[in-house]
Amino acid sequence: MTFVIFPAIDLINGKCVRLYQGDYSKETVYEDDPVSQALRFEAEGAQWLHVVDLDAARTGSLKNTEIIREICKQLEIPIQVGGGIREYDTARHLYDIGVERTVIGTAAVEDPELVSKVANDGYRVAVGVDGKNGFVATRGWKVATDIKVVDILHQLEESGAETAIVTDIQRDGTMGGSDLSGLKNILSKVKIPLIASGGLGSLKHLSDLLQLRSQNSQLAGIITGKALYEDKLNLKDLISMTNESTVEEIFND
Repeated sequence: MTFVIFPAIDLINGKCVRLYQGDYSKETVYEDDPVSQALRFEAEGAQWLHVVDLDAARTGSLKNTEIIREICKQLEIPIQVGGGIREYDTARHLYDIGVERTVIGTAAVEDPELVSKVANDGYRVAVGVDGKNGFVATRGWKVATDIKVVDILHQLEESGAETAIVTDIQRDGTMGGSDLSGLKNILSKVKIPLIASGGLGSLKHLSDLLQLRSQNSQLAGIITGKALYEDKLNLKDLISMTNESTVEEIFND
């Protein structure tokens, strides 16, 4: 079963950016042409692409839809998209333009029935749970809650979502490595496959995640962005460390 590397494209005003620890005031623009960047990731061997509409995450209204449409049109690999998906019609629109899987974050916390409705209608859906110090943050990481990450994942296990994306906000964009102890704790308490996000900055960090995965196969992948854009990591090298079987085995096991 392959551990999947998800290269990330985060969109603000039509450009590829990365934030530091989720802070919109700490934005770095890496690429003016997201479609070209997506094609490069595919050419380097990406098996999935992770796209986030950060404008939508902050406002709840899709803004970068045409760019997402063009990425879906140009690429052959599946695309998962998150950011601002808080209504059924928003999710349906993304599927209609070619998105393979939506990532529902804020609404998964505030309106869990939305996840079930999307999944029950036959669409592929992931839940995005963003945490800080073990507690969930919503609405583009701007709203802190008193809900524990583990607790919301428990609640969503029967929602029909095929995977959960768990982001450690404090590590996002830092390239300082994943919160291994936090992930280990979550993996010991939930059954849904997890994709980690935040902190990947070296092959050693990936090795640590693969070691954790050897202890719990529910760890299904890692999302990475900044380290690729700043040439700290090479996507081909990451994939070569994990290329043992087909991607779909993770979600069809």
